[in-house]
Amino acid sequence: MNVQKLIETTKILVADNKGLLAMDESNPTCNKRFAKLSIPQTEESRRAYRELIITTPSLNEYISGAILYDETIRQHKKDGTPFVKAITDTGIILGIKVDIGAKEMAGHSGEKITEGLDGLRDRLKEYFQMGARFAKWRAVITIDDRFPSRDCIEANSQALARYAALCQEVGLVPIVEPEVLMDGEHTIERCYKVTEEVLHTVFNHLYTQRVILEGIILKPNMILSGLNCSAQASVDEVANDTVNCLLRNVPAAVSGIAFLSGGQSSELASARLNAMNLRFKSRSPWALTFSFGRAIQQPALDIWQGKEANVAKAQQALLHRAKCNWAARQGEYKTAMEVYDR
Repeated sequence: MNVQKLIETTKILVADNKGLLAMDESNPTCNKRFAKLSIPQTEESRRAYRELIITTPSLNEYISGAILYDETIRQHKKDGTPFVKAITDTGIILGIKVDIGAKEMAGHSGEKITEGLDGLRDRLKEYFQMGARFAKWRAVITIDDRFPSRDCIEANSQALARYAALCQEVGLVPIVEPEVLMDGEHTIERCYKVTEEVLHTVFNHLYTQRVILEGIILKPNMILSGLNCSAQASVDEVANDTVNCLLRNVPAAVSGIAFLSGGQSSELASARLNAMNLRFKSRSPWALTFSFGRAIQQPALDIWQGKEANVAKAQQALLHRAKCNWAARQGEYKTAMEVYDR
């Protein structure tokens, strides 16, 4: 393990007000999104869409790293250029999703455990040799009046820590993603309480597994009201509760916090990130950045609709969202930015 190299990579990933682009949707998830827009659910459609993303001009000005899926890291542009080369040639660091999904947790109906530890060491070595320099593992925490159980939090936290230790062993920076879902009727206060317990448990296990905190990036949920909650918290309330929860539960040694969007609208995700940096950047011990998937991609996907003629406009929309979040990292995002030449 080259500790210094891990730390250097981590710092680059959160530098220059850039963020991460999550384009690691599994094939079934990608196909569902295509189906809603009547795009053929084929490998070629997925390849064409991902080529649209990685060839977006100037994307590297706002994005430091891109998280890929196993299929994507093996794909090529239409002209035969490997995606790996196309991405790294722009200076964007290559990342890879390495869990194999959240499955029903035995004995815990309604809760999930993320799988993929079996054979992970060898898969990580292969991805490193292919050019990846960071990885991602997502734990899914359901929240309501009964959930999550202590068992679910402990099991997912232990898996995250074991994954992180294996990543660092082979030279990959682990993105540690414990996601408390925003689905449901829970209040922002309930989300705060559950997220606090999850973060506390995750870091206990990271310590136990001897993970180097300076060589990880935390990818947490924002503290939000449930989607179906009657009392929706304001942008400033989300910013205050999110950062205060992190200040109380995340060690200062961690280099960066890259928020997931988790189903938020593109505009709200940017506005909430902006409020955090506007209020807390001067006293935050970590970079507060983004690792958004749908919140960056969805406008582009809506425009593309599987048609070659729409690629340029779709890329413009993708770049716009990346730029909005780059501005939000500086506390400079404004809703007026949403009016642009589409």
